[in-house]
Parts: sequence; structure tokens; C-alpha cells
Amino acid sequence: MKVNKEHLRLYAVTDRRWLGEGQALAQQVDAAIEGGVTFVQLREKNLKANELLAEAAALKEICSRRGVPLIINDNIAVAIASGADGVHIGQHDGDVAEARRLLGPDRILGVSAATVAEAIAAEAAGADYLGCGALFTTDTKDNTRPVTPELLSEITAAVSIPVVAIGGITASNAPVLRNTGIAGIAVVSALFAQPDITAAAQTLRAIVGEITRGENTDFPTGVTNATDAPVATAAGTANCPGAPRPHIPAVLTVAGSDSVGGAGIQADIKTITMLGCYAMSAITAVTAQNTLGVSGIYDIPPEGITAQLDAVFTDVVPEAVKIGMVSRTEAIHAIAESLRRYRPEHIVLDPVMVSTSGHALLAPDAADALCTELLPLATIITPNIPETTALLGRPVTSLSEMKSAALELSARYGVAVLVKGGHLTESCEDVLAFDGEICIFRGEHIETTNTHGTGCTLSSAIASHLALGHALPKSIRLAKDYLTGALRTGFDIGKGNGPLLHNYRITDYEG
Repeated sequence: MKVNKEHLRLYAVTDRRWLGEGQALAQQVDAAIEGGVTFVQLREKNLKANELLAEAAALKEICSRRGVPLIINDNIAVAIASGADGVHIGQHDGDVAEARRLLGPDRILGVSAATVAEAIAAEAAGADYLGCGALFTTDTKDNTRPVTPELLSEITAAVSIPVVAIGGITASNAPVLRNTGIAGIAVVSALFAQPDITAAAQTLRAIVGEITRGENTDFPTGVTNATDAPVATAAGTANCPGAPRPHIPAVLTVAGSDSVGGAGIQADIKTITMLGCYAMSAITAVTAQNTLGVSGIYDIPPEGITAQLDAVFTDVVPEAVKIGMVSRTEAIHAIAESLRRYRPEHIVLDPVMVSTSGHALLAPDAADALCTELLPLATIITPNIPETTALLGRPVTSLSEMKSAALELSARYGVAVLVKGGHLTESCEDVLAFDGEICIFRGEHIETTNTHGTGCTLSSAIASHLALGHALPKSIRLAKDYLTGALRTGFDIGKGNGPLLHNYRITDYEG
């Protein structure tokens, strides 16, 4: 996989010295990710090779489930054998170019650097990111050379790959790293030596968001009400005249209107708004529908769709685009032409073919246009089981078939593919094929018939989190957390398959 700045915001380096009695390292790492850790390095110098491999395998299972990359410190063989995402090496741990050759092009290679020359050489030899330090006194590593914030700024300016600050960083001293250009901070004792690792991670994540200016509204896992989440303000002065204001990413939804408000444009706007983004829309069709079914579809002419897209992109450029119901070939042509013209950074495409109530929403002659024109433009597509079956032309009935289907569709269209498993009876896993790898997202199974608009909600939530700057796997995990919370309320309205309670975080609804 390719590493980016969002992966590296809060980088945890393990140290077994702070394990409690009977506690496993995997438990500590899981707690850290729960609090907002975005990257994990297994660094255990005193373990034997077989012990390190066992520890790596245990952490890999947790990190894959959580959508967080795992790398191994200075052991390429263990990284490959355990399926870890890569390796981090120091200046005296081996040749960077040789490490890149052994890892291949797809695994992550991190390299320590304490000078501008070392940083430039590491990038040229194939490093994906740099760890620069020590910034402060630390007892977790001997013989480290000091790196001042000024030198750190010089290093980040000299290379194009992300830089992580490391070495004695704590919640109290981290703010001095503001404006140095770093992608994130790496911590050891500031996380694992704390009595509440999850709380420590939450605090550090909020601080690094301010340092990097790369975080906005992010509800940590477990937050179920917007009033429980941290409020992002500019040094507490967001309401003062002339004070800087937080950036609100814009997300565009291109979909059909649902008159009962549970799916389509209405569900997307609710979701985007609840996740802290600014919602915009281009309507492709007006449907007459309620929780009992669809009684009519009235398409917007393609020139009307193009005009809406032009109006948005020439004024307020969206950070992400979600595409939902597009029922006619002409509309698909119009949308694809606009996307090729404006080239948005993130496109989440939900290939809506059948409504929750079983009504066909995609004309047969539009299927080919969808596959040939729109799917290859997407960042990620999110078909459910019936839609995956339609795209492949063969039934998909099990988790193993979901995995092969996701990989096949990803290779066919050159995009990430999330095959949603809500239609399976024995499990509720979703399968992501991303950069040739498979990631499983396990979710809570909730017994309910009120699932109207779940696909629209999930895809627009993924688009929102991508717009907020999260990496794709984490965007999916956070989107699933939001969807699960909306389903868990037991909201019940209408006479058929009811919708979700999109604003559950700011209500006290009890079914």
C-alpha cells in the first residue's frame, strides 16, 4: 500500500516495558487505535524471531480490522512473513535501496533521518516516509542525534515524502512542532506508559490535528452524541471578529431525490452535514417513493445535470463527490464528461441498481455505460451483494466469494472496491480490495427491517471522511461506525422498510 500524510498523523511505536500483568501488546495497540492512532510500528528489539513473528501476526489482525497500517522495525523477513504493511529502518540498519528491493514496490519503507542530507538520500533510495528525531530527550533509544524544530523544518522542506517527528514527544511539548511541515508525530511512552491509553491517544490526536492543521471534525470511535465530541475552534476564538475559522470541506452528492427523505439526495445531505462537511447536490432524478416502495421515477434531462455540475464546480469546488442513482445512459454520459473535465480528487460511486424494497432503479441499457464510463473514474465503488452479482454476472453468496469478487472488480476497473455484506445471513463483513490487497471490515449485526437508505448513507459518509482528510480504510471504518450508530437507535417510521435516524448524535431518541 502507499502511505500518505493521513496515515502518519498519530504514529504509535510499541514498547513492552509498560505491559501490565497479564496484558497483551495487542490489547494496548487496540486501545491506542480506539483513541485515534493512525499508524503502528512494532519495535521490540529483545524478542526472538519466532516471538516477534507471533506478535506481528497478532497486531496485523487488529490493524487490518481497524484499517491502520502496521510496520515492523528493522526486520524485513518478519514483515513479509506476517503480512505487515512494511518496515522502518535506521541509518545503521542496512542499505535503503536494498531494503526497497527486498520489500518490493508495494510495501511501506520508513527511514530514520537526522540531517537534510540523510533525508534527501533516503527519499532518492526509495523511502516512503521519514522519521526525524530525537526532538526531545528520550530513554527509549540510545545514541540519538538531536534534531531541533528549525532543522526539522529544513528537512520537511527538502523532501517531497511525509516526515514524522519522533523522540520524547509528549502532549505538553508537541505544540512547539507547529509550522514545521510534519505529517504527524510518533510517540512511545506518551501513549503506552499512560494509565488510560485510549484517552492519551485522543488527547494526542487532538493536539497533532492542531499542529498539522490536517484535522477537522472527527468523532472518535465510541462517541455517540455530537455534544461528546471535541469542538474544533481556532484557539477558542472562532466566534471573535477576525479570528481564523476552521475549514469545512465541501462534498457534492450526485443522486436521485427520495420524497420520504430516507435515501438518495436527502440521506446524503443529512449524512454529509452530520459528519461536519458542507453538502452540495446535483439531482439526477426525482422519485415518488416511500418506505413501501417506488411508484415513479422522473429523470432530469442530461443538460440539466450538466448545468448543475458546472454551477458547483465553477464556484465551490468539492473535496469529494458521491455518485448514487443514475438511471439513464444519457445522464451517465453527462456526469462522466463533467468528472473528466473537473477531475475531483475523491469520487465515491454507489452503483445503485435496486432499491431496498426490490424496485429496479437502473435501466438495462444504462448498465454498460455505468461500467465503461463511470466506474473507472471512481476512487472507490461500493456495491452490495446483488449489485456485485449484477456487475460480475455470477452469484456471490459467501465471504470467500466476496473477496474474489472485490479483487476481480478492482482489477477490472482500476479502482478500490468495497463489497458490502449486509445481504449475507451468516456474517456482516464488508470486503475492501485496495492496491491489490484485501481488508475485512467486521461490523455489528443489528436486527432491523428499517434499512432504507443504508447504501446511500455509507457511501456519502465515506466521501465525507475522505474530504476530511482521512485515508480510505479509515474513512470506511468511520463511515461504518456512523451507519451502525444510526441503525442501532431502532428508529421506526413509515409502514414499510423505514429509514435511518441520520441525526442520532444530536437526539435523545429511544425506540
